Amino acid sequence: MCTFVEALRYRLTHWGLLLLMLIPAFSQAATLQGIRMHEAPDSTRVVFDIDSPIQYKLFTLDNPYRVVVDLQGVTARSGFDASAVAVGRERVRKLRAANRAGTYRVVIDTKQRLQPSGFTLKPIKPYGHRLVVDLFDPERQNNPPPVAARPAQNRNVVIALDAGHGGDDPGAIGPRKIQEKHVVLQIARRVKQKLDALTGFEAVLIRDGDYYVPHRQRTEIARRARADLFISIHADAFKQANVKGASVYTLSDRGATSETARWLAERENRSDLLGGVGDVSLTDRDPVLAHVLLDLSMDANRSQSIDAGAAVLENMGRITKLHKQRVEQAAFVVLKSPDMPSILVESGFISNPDEARRLSQAEHQDKIARAIARGVEQFMRENPPPGSLLAKAGSEVRYTIVRGDTLSRIAQRYGVSSKLLRTRNGLANDKIRVGQVLMIPSAG
Repeated sequence: MCTFVEALRYRLTHWGLLLLMLIPAFSQAATLQGIRMHEAPDSTRVVFDIDSPIQYKLFTLDNPYRVVVDLQGVTARSGFDASAVAVGRERVRKLRAANRAGTYRVVIDTKQRLQPSGFTLKPIKPYGHRLVVDLFDPERQNNPPPVAARPAQNRNVVIALDAGHGGDDPGAIGPRKIQEKHVVLQIARRVKQKLDALTGFEAVLIRDGDYYVPHRQRTEIARRARADLFISIHADAFKQANVKGASVYTLSDRGATSETARWLAERENRSDLLGGVGDVSLTDRDPVLAHVLLDLSMDANRSQSIDAGAAVLENMGRITKLHKQRVEQAAFVVLKSPDMPSILVESGFISNPDEARRLSQAEHQDKIARAIARGVEQFMRENPPPGSLLAKAGSEVRYTIVRGDTLSRIAQRYGVSSKLLRTRNGLANDKIRVGQVLMIPSAG
């Protein structure tokens, strides 16, 4: 009897230990926390948020078109509804999901044949582990937009407007969850509207929706548009909430001109990790040669970048407080363009409660947009690109108002209309003040 009891006790202990060993294995199963979707002009991005690393399989099916994602050893969180993710999408009809013997299968029903590409990303705040599946439109991938043809004469000046962040990368987040990516896109759209209204100017948006564009691709889009000036628009944050004011930056090859500049550059340069970019590099040339060519080419544009930045900063200072009174420099990756002068505009600090409130208001956004547009116009009229309408019109005259001057007398003296002077200098009426500088357009 004693031998039987001891044997039974041994077996119960053995099975108990075995169960204890199995429990951690089952508890390590990954959990799908959610699925997000962003649409870009040439692709749709599907992001799977998971609480631990996973293995996955990715394949396509036809008749009808489907992209299948098998998440191995994954279960969805309680209450997760995959069908809500695809509502109102351009390329995706619907999204279905179900457990299949230890695998969580997600079926993406698409409206056309799409080419999938997937990669995983390690955690970076505020995100955990991610699986990114990009669904590319083969027609647009295989036939990228050609480089814009540049007329030999009488062409518009082209300004590339880059609204920072987008998609998975919200940028800075301020009080009441104000997101930088939304604020700067609204400002960029307003700048485009104002520049397009000027004779001889044409603005191009690098992104015109809530999707992420890698740093190198942003300048590539500007290059294809044959842009004469690249402007990256931001509204960032700092460690202290009391830091405020607008700033303008150009590229530095030596180091940042202030602690704030260094901090902001570090934040912006890691955006590719937040936005979901696996491998960022110059792949079109040998790396060493590419670096040398970039350095040589950018030297020619540095002085013009500083001049453009100064013109924008001067006009920004008329409508908002400035963080720094001069153009600062920092090693922003997005400004490393060898083809055109490039500046980065910080429209304010979302980490500052007062500025965050104003940056979310349409009226203040419009003031910022007007200041940027005026600065761009001022720089371009003083430095008209060869072959442009501005170059044909001739150089302008900078006139400083003295006592006794009136707008009508100045207009008569230079053979232009008072209306043209008001429009060129952004004047609401004929009031002028001593010491004020007016730009006098060519009478021809």
